[in-house]
Amino acid sequence: MLCLLLLALFTNLIVATPTVTDSRNNVTYRGFLRNGIDVFLNIPYGEDTGGQNRFKPPKLHVPMSGSVVNATSYGPACPQPLNSNSLPLVLTNITNVSENCLSLNIARPNTTCVGSKLPVMVFIHGGSFWTGSNQEITTTPDALVIQSIENKLPVMHVAMNYRLGAFGFAQSTALRNEGSENAGLRDQRLAIEWVRDNIDQFGGDPERITIFGQSSGGLAIGMQTLAYGGSKPVPFQQGICESQALEPGITGNFTLNQMQLLVDAVGCNTTDLNSDVTVQCLRNLDSQTLLQASIDTYTADISHNIGDSWLPVVDGDFLPAAPSQLLAENRFANVTTMILWCENDLTFFTPMDIVSEADTFAFVASYQPAMSNASITDLLNLYPPSDFSDNPAANLSAQFFRSARIFRDILMTCQPIWYGENLARAGNDVYLIDQNQTLLDPILASLGSPGLGPVHTSEFAYTYGNLSHYNTSGYPFNPTAEDYRLQTQQSRSWSTFASVGQPSLHARDTLQSMDLAFAQPNQTSVFVVGGPTEGLSTFDGPDAKPAVAAQKLRSRCSFLNSPSIIPQLQY
Repeated sequence: MLCLLLLALFTNLIVATPTVTDSRNNVTYRGFLRNGIDVFLNIPYGEDTGGQNRFKPPKLHVPMSGSVVNATSYGPACPQPLNSNSLPLVLTNITNVSENCLSLNIARPNTTCVGSKLPVMVFIHGGSFWTGSNQEITTTPDALVIQSIENKLPVMHVAMNYRLGAFGFAQSTALRNEGSENAGLRDQRLAIEWVRDNIDQFGGDPERITIFGQSSGGLAIGMQTLAYGGSKPVPFQQGICESQALEPGITGNFTLNQMQLLVDAVGCNTTDLNSDVTVQCLRNLDSQTLLQASIDTYTADISHNIGDSWLPVVDGDFLPAAPSQLLAENRFANVTTMILWCENDLTFFTPMDIVSEADTFAFVASYQPAMSNASITDLLNLYPPSDFSDNPAANLSAQFFRSARIFRDILMTCQPIWYGENLARAGNDVYLIDQNQTLLDPILASLGSPGLGPVHTSEFAYTYGNLSHYNTSGYPFNPTAEDYRLQTQQSRSWSTFASVGQPSLHARDTLQSMDLAFAQPNQTSVFVVGGPTEGLSTFDGPDAKPAVAAQKLRSRCSFLNSPSIIPQLQY
């Protein structure tokens, strides 16, 4: 901690350009100061994934001895649609892509040095395994690091790029036979291993690594925890899953169907989708041709699994069995875990023209095509229309909110709860969190979508400790005192968790009284963040807050997580 103490002594002096010399490999990394912290951008961890390396497991990048890495500007994102984002959930347009994209960004307190042994938070971005990068402004880590310093539990932050879409999640028998499925997950694993093996040179502690991600990034945390069925040591100790940990459809045909559309579009299906000839044809294409074809076929079938078409696959290696089977058999890494969902996580993605019982049934049936009509009927009976209300001012029906809640519970709430239950059953500490505060509601209203509540990504303004990310593009920006409080406390809870393995500390300005989710037999606790009912609540019983009890999570999740329904959800 000597380097951090020096920071306090010399804050008024000019600080030299941040430089790290890796004495083991004789490589120098030159970064820059940004907002008073050290930042290193575009550090390669993997080799170019283009050409004959396409789809294959990533190869570790080994810099030349004596080389200098100029880590002062962002590198390209992995191939994806340009200038395409879901405003205001994502605010940074992607303008530069390349298959040579496997890079890391590192942010640390200024004057950190070898021997500081700071906890490391490694972020995996979301975007349906289709879009996203490590330069997204809403997850810029500067304020998170600064808040951790002020909380006297400083951390480092690492963000990665990894392959997306067809480039990262192509599936076929031929790819499986050569060990090349789940390429995007293998990229993530290599990045985490790079951190484990190299972060000490930047002042990090390789034995205190917390991986965290949101949306498909949260799913990635679940997949990394289940990787290899727990048979190999993991390069991390803790995980934070935000708005996903598992996903329906992993054992279904969504990605194979998307793969068929792609190979047909580029004329590579000359023999069979699963043949070596087809794979070689895809590898012979130039990057832009393959990317454009994947965009064209994805756009044509965007309703396919609500857009989550490129999914991980049970490949017998990285994912040796269905996620539900691995969980049931205790075949996973033992890691302390936080799991978060947003109160209205999926209203943004639910069709707003749902107005009737028939519309709700059709929506659920479309989203879960392997679910029997009888099971859908049983599910809908657990969500009586009387539990939901119209919002005439927003022109949103009770059936819309009913559908959005079912959607949320299937994807963002009940599966993650079951994931947490299994981790806890194996002796791991698990925390559940319901995000009930957002800056996005007035922004969405200004864009013509009022009344959606705390939607997907609502936690970012607070976990990353910087409300001003959203003071942009002419959006309404009127944070309340409650927003500013959460900006401090929620960010510090995340970094405190990375430091000490629990998010609440009485001696620190964190969220208070957050407790283990499964500490009491036959009862589950969730911490509600923000909103009118903040605090710890059980799902039901005398210690349940009315707003939590009204969600009937015990009965609804018991049904969705039951042995008869899990196979129908295909994971």
